[in-house]
Amino acid sequence: QVQLVESGGGLVQPGGSLRLSCAATGSIFSINDMGWYRHAPGKRRELVATITNHFSTDYGDSVKGRFTISRDNAENTVYLQMNSLKPEDTAVYYCNAEIVPISGSKGRYWGQGTQVTVSS
Repeated sequence: QVQLVESGGGLVQPGGSLRLSCAATGSIFSINDMGWYRHAPGKRRELVATITNHFSTDYGDSVKGRFTISRDNAENTVYLQMNSLKPEDTAVYYCNAEIVPISGSKGRYWGQGTQVTVSS
């Protein structure tokens, strides 16, 4: 069974940094695009960053220049390096990926979410 397992969230002061990781596990044939979204209380879910299997990236306007997405195809893992964090970055961050299982159809999968809190 394919799963996305996230790690790396926590509490950080404004201006600090955090690195999120998301590993895809299970019987995987290939992974297409991977990305991160976030959901803050009272707000709509927001795109943070995406990366294709050819390493082309895209970022939400609010994180450009501060966050960097990367991936390790050999490890089926996507990372989100978050620098210069602001209180408005506080949210639950979700990993997302389009995965082709060894058996079965291509599907879009979500991680369980990891809390990021930016506060002094």
